[in-house]
Amino acid sequence: MRSISSTDAKARLNAVLAEVEQTGVPVMITTRGRPVAVLSPAGDRPREFGKVPGMRIPADFDGPLSEADLAAWEGQAE
Repeated sequence: MRSISSTDAKARLNAVLAEVEQTGVPVMITTRGRPVAVLSPAGDRPREFGKVPGMRIPADFDGPLSEADLAAWEGQAE
């Protein structure tokens, strides 16, 4: 998280707000080097396409299906 002084935040508030909205990364506001506040996004950012938290793709992802999985895929009951 980046930090800026309260003086700089006051002078560039619109730019800082736009940055936080665009990146989703909070900004620490300091007074005399002491953290005072954190400016953070108001809501959750929409999920980026193709990014599912915690999703793992197994090494054999593109391997052949088992007979049971193939039957289920084709709509055949065992």
